[in-house]
Amino acid sequence: MAPNNPALISLAGASVHLGSTTLFEGIDVSVARGEKIALVGRNGSGKSTLLKCLAGEIDIDTGERFLQPGARVAYLAQEPDFSKFPTVADFVAGGQAEPMQYRVDAVLEALDLPGDRACATLSGGESRRAALARALVDEPDVLLLDEPTNHLDIPTILWLEKELQQFRGALLLISHDRAFLQNLSKRILWLDRGVLRTTERPFGDFETWRDEIFKEEEAAYHKLDRKIAAELKWMWEGGISARRTRNMGRVRRLQGMRQERADRIKSRQVNFTVSEGDNSGKLVVEAENISKSFQSDAGERVICQNFSTRILRGDKVGLIGPNGAGKSTILKMLIGELSPDSGSIRLGTNLQTIVFDQRRAQLNPNDTLKQVLLPEGGDSIWVGGKPRHISSYLKDFLFDPSMMEQPVRALSGGERNRLLLAKLFAQPSNLMVLDEPTNDLDMDTLDLLEEVLSDYDGTLLLVSHDRDFLDRLVTSTIAVEGDGDVSEYPGGYSDYLIQRKADEPAEAAKAAAKPVAAAPVAPKAKKKLSFKENRELEELPGKMAALEKKIAQLNTKMADPAFYSKDPKGFAKASEDLSAAQGELSAAEERWLELEALKEELEG
Repeated sequence: MAPNNPALISLAGASVHLGSTTLFEGIDVSVARGEKIALVGRNGSGKSTLLKCLAGEIDIDTGERFLQPGARVAYLAQEPDFSKFPTVADFVAGGQAEPMQYRVDAVLEALDLPGDRACATLSGGESRRAALARALVDEPDVLLLDEPTNHLDIPTILWLEKELQQFRGALLLISHDRAFLQNLSKRILWLDRGVLRTTERPFGDFETWRDEIFKEEEAAYHKLDRKIAAELKWMWEGGISARRTRNMGRVRRLQGMRQERADRIKSRQVNFTVSEGDNSGKLVVEAENISKSFQSDAGERVICQNFSTRILRGDKVGLIGPNGAGKSTILKMLIGELSPDSGSIRLGTNLQTIVFDQRRAQLNPNDTLKQVLLPEGGDSIWVGGKPRHISSYLKDFLFDPSMMEQPVRALSGGERNRLLLAKLFAQPSNLMVLDEPTNDLDMDTLDLLEEVLSDYDGTLLLVSHDRDFLDRLVTSTIAVEGDGDVSEYPGGYSDYLIQRKADEPAEAAKAAAKPVAAAPVAPKAKKKLSFKENRELEELPGKMAALEKKIAQLNTKMADPAFYSKDPKGFAKASEDLSAAQGELSAAEERWLELEALKEELEG
């Protein structure tokens, strides 16, 4: 918290216990006006509970909650309750002390939501947009957002980013979307095994900071291991029975140390494995000039026109686009579940396909976890050609064996995602189709999922709105823009943006080159870069080198652990300078690529 900037909301010495489990104990957290803070941690670590405590939704067991008098708090829950509101407009206005209709109308228009729509008919993405509208409409002083990007498409995420960047109140948010956190947060709160840590570093430095802490812990574990070894040596050499009464306390301490070590190791372990099938043929999917449209009350809805692609074994293809543009329809055509109106789809040989449906329809809410994984009964599941006991396999996906008889309906969204992944990954496959698998997963689980998918020898078709996840994983991107506009670009989401931007001048040139009735002679198409563009292209490498040098200097400066304690204002200024320099470098790189692509196109 910045000096002389009082907290709008805070917890002091806060503890929460769920039965015999302690989520956190004796923690302090405060959020001041103007702060934008990311709250990170594993699923189940207590992040949502901490946010609810700050929002006043649940009481803390011990400690104090403070809210500055007169301050308005808006809280976005992961699963908002629409039951008391017949329409979207009623729900959005229901969060205001004094509803102002013009604000309701404005935010509904910005989020493309019809106010007269019945809440009961909303999809997952529409429900999330309605909940965001309710949080934003009252112009709160404090915004507490729990996974705000879940089920949102990329255009809506970009709109929300811009709104939150301009927000002047206090912002604390939970999200698994790295790009979203990178673009918004200026401080990090990390809730890990009941301990709340904080750093003023930007989110881009989170993994470095986390690994530094893990390294310190490993050194502490090493000392603990040595102590355990010393205790064992005493037990074996000195004997327990001769001094049983006097030394039972020492034995109990040894058992306690062992349990501490086991608990800490367990808390860091997560282990996904995929059962890979036989190799498919080299060609997996070939689509030639496929088109698809649907008739509705509003008229014809065009999904794609004359789209072609060729997907080979080992390709990892991402599909992006606004909700409702037709990504799932195209996915179904590519795997042969739906026929195109025209054109052809050819599937390869020996395909073993698994499909992750974002609605998780494969999970019966009344089945237990054991029934989901073993529908025919028994205690072992075959994974990679080998039997695994069900309890051991569940542990790999962060489920306690005691949950085996728990029904699916009692699981959280993240737990349902992990359960469906566990079910699918046990099945041999060489074509994996994942429709929004990242919703509700924490970043540690996302990292592991990314690693597993990167190592997967089969072919991957992935629908996702997680820009960072796409950048790290896919080899090409199919962009479903709407109104039948579907194109494929090499690389991930960032590569798509650069190439899309580079295409715009060419498209404009084509449009300008078309003859019109009032012009007897078509204008000449541009054949080379202008003098100004050439000059800019020549100067950009030097500018990028200077920015890279500046970023390296700032990183070195901020890596000094004593910097913040000696000069908090200087650290904050360096952090702002670093963020600005990184933004300038990114813009310069995009412009350089844009000009190079344009030059190649014009001269080619």
